[in-house]
Amino acid sequence: MFADLGAALASFGMPALAIVGFTILVRLALHPLARAAVRGEKSKAKLAPEIQKLQKKYGKDLVRFSEESQKVYKRNGVSMFAGMLPMLATAPFFMVMYQIVTTPNPLLEGTLFGISLGSHFTTGFTWVFFVLFGLLAVVAYVTVKWQQSRMTTTPTPGFMTGLLKVLPFGTILVAAYLPLAAGLYLLTTTTWTIAERALLYRILS
Repeated sequence: MFADLGAALASFGMPALAIVGFTILVRLALHPLARAAVRGEKSKAKLAPEIQKLQKKYGKDLVRFSEESQKVYKRNGVSMFAGMLPMLATAPFFMVMYQIVTTPNPLLEGTLFGISLGSHFTTGFTWVFFVLFGLLAVVAYVTVKWQQSRMTTTPTPGFMTGLLKVLPFGTILVAAYLPLAAGLYLLTTTTWTIAERALLYRILS
C-alpha cells in the first residue's frame, strides 16, 4: 500500500514537492482536530489556577488531589483529557506519512538538488542535509520561544519546562537518521504545526 501511494506521489514528476504538497493536504484535513485540541487546551488552562490551589492544598496526597481535580473539571464541563484525544486521533495519519517517506518506493528515487530522497546523512555528508538541519533548528527555536510565551499564562511543571526546551530540537536527530524524504516531511509538518497552533491560540476564544 505504501509503495503504491509513494508511486502515485512520484508520478507528479517532482517528488520533493509532492512530499511537501501531500503533507500540507494531510495537515489541512486534520485541521478540525487541531482546532478541537487547542480549544481543549485553552479550557484546561483557564482552570489551571484552581488546579494549582488543589495541588498546594493536598500536597503529596495524589489520590485526593486527583479526585478533587476531577470534580473541578466535571463542574466546569471540561474533560481531563481535553486537548489530548484529538491529537491522538491524528497518530494513524502521521504513521502513514512516516511509512511513505521511509519504506522503499518510487518516491524515494526522486532527488532534491541532485541528492536522492532515499539517501541518509550518515552515508554521505552533503550541503542539502546541513541546510535541512539549519531550517529544522530555526523551526525548533521558534517553537521553544512560542511555548515559553505560553508558560506565562499556562503554568507548567518544572521538569516539563526543561523538556520543552530541548524536545523540539529532536527533529534534527531524527532527520539525521532517516532518509532525506523523511527530513523534508519533518520540516514541512513541524513548520505547519507551530504556525497553525500560534494562529489558533490567537483566534480561538
